[in-house]
Formats: sequence, structure tokens, C-alpha cells
Amino acid sequence: MVNFVSAQKPLLHWLMKMAGVVPHTVEIEPGTVMNFWVPSKTTNKPVVVLIHGFAGEGIVTWQFQVGSLAKNYAVYVPDLLFFGNSITDSPDRSPSFQAECLSKGLRKLGVERCTAVGFSYGGMVAFKLAEMWPELVRALVVSGSIMSMTDSISEATLHGLGFSSSSELLLPTSVKGLKALLSVAAHKKLWFPEKLHRDFLEVGESSTV
Repeated sequence: MVNFVSAQKPLLHWLMKMAGVVPHTVEIEPGTVMNFWVPSKTTNKPVVVLIHGFAGEGIVTWQFQVGSLAKNYAVYVPDLLFFGNSITDSPDRSPSFQAECLSKGLRKLGVERCTAVGFSYGGMVAFKLAEMWPELVRALVVSGSIMSMTDSISEATLHGLGFSSSSELLLPTSVKGLKALLSVAAHKKLWFPEKLHRDFLEVGESSTV
């Protein structure tokens, strides 16, 4: 049976290329590789970096914004580590490490100044990027995020939502868990067919193998 989440990826990749961005792999350091969608042609347009959240890899989160922004900006869309084709053998899972690798990747791509746009978890990475490398980030746009997640905030929030750990909430392994994550992530209640939930989980599990 067709997995609808997997089936839409070739179309999504085609749409990104039509918008003028193509995939590019950057070795950050031995054992750490990040995938970026970058401008297909050299341009002098101001740079905007779109940093995704836990909902999915970069172009899944920003598919509706890339085309419009590419008209006036050089758009860079990274896959954060552990998403898409970005991997590392480092045990570090912090937003600071994500920001460090993102900074190194952008510099290797020749980016000297940018506007960083972060959504959800990507917002925390964007805040860290601006805090640690202010010479790189000229402006910051953040939606649906907080500056940082302390242990006390995390524990209180998770307890109120009925979860025992952040991984249980953010990395669901069941349809019920995925529905719970969507209910937290969305302002309005979203309805999707059961099969679409299962397809999403199947793709997520295969990408972590």
C-alpha cells in the first residue's frame, strides 16, 4: 500500500528545485554531516535561514514559504541533526550543539550574515545561534518557541500534558502519541485520517534506522 508521506517527497523536492533551491551536503567535522537546501545559483540577495522544528525536516516545515521568500532572498533551509539526511556520532543533543554545527555549516557555504527564522524547536536553535555568533545573525524571527527550556519548565510542562519525558512527547511511536503531539503543537485542532498518522510514523521510524 502506498505511503502518502513518502509519496509526496519527490513532488516536494521538485517544487523546491523550481523555487531555486537544491540539496547540498556539508561535512561539519568528522562524524557530523548536515544537509542544506541552498540557492541553485550564486546571488547577492540577503540571506535568510529557515530553521525547522520537530514537525519534520526543513523543507517539510517551510515548503509554503520557500518559493515566496526566494524571490527576494537567498534562502537556506538546513536539516538539523537527526532530521532528514543530517547525522552525527556526537552524543550531544543540545540546541547549543545544533547552533554550533549550523554556524559551521553556514560559514562553509560562504554565508557571513543572515536573518535567522526559527519555528518551535528551531526557535531555540535560532536564539542560541544569535547569542553565540552575533556577528553572523543580523536579525532574528521566531515563532511558537521560547528562548530556552530549563529542567523545571520542561518537567512542569510535561507533567501537565501527561508525559514522563520530552522524548515521549516529541518522538511519538504510536498514533495516539502523534495525535497528542499535534494537539500540543497546533493552535486549532487538526484532523487527519488514521492512515496518514501511520504513514508519518513509518517514515519517521525508517529515517532513524
